[in-house]
Amino acid sequence: MAIARVKLSSPNIGLLNQISSTVLDMAEKTGVKHSGIIPLPTKKMLIPVRKSMCGGGTETYEKWQMRVHKRIIDINSDERLLKKLMHLELPDDVYIEIEMK
Repeated sequence: MAIARVKLSSPNIGLLNQISSTVLDMAEKTGVKHSGIIPLPTKKMLIPVRKSMCGGGTETYEKWQMRVHKRIIDINSDERLLKKLMHLELPDDVYIEIEMK
């Protein structure tokens, strides 16, 4: 039996945890075997931006940061569950990727 790997990523950790628990609940309701929510390391993107627009004076920077959180759920492939996952409504911040192994 093939395994479907569901990869979820989002800069908003609250939405990510909510969607990943929804996917896990869907798997439990259909009776499919799964391996739980596996958190991956958080990717931090730092962008230094100069505060002053003019060239004179001291160089002062602001550092903007965006964190991307990722989760993996492995599910034994079931046609009903995969159809439900494809029709799952996601917020704009959450990205889902389904890979068959």
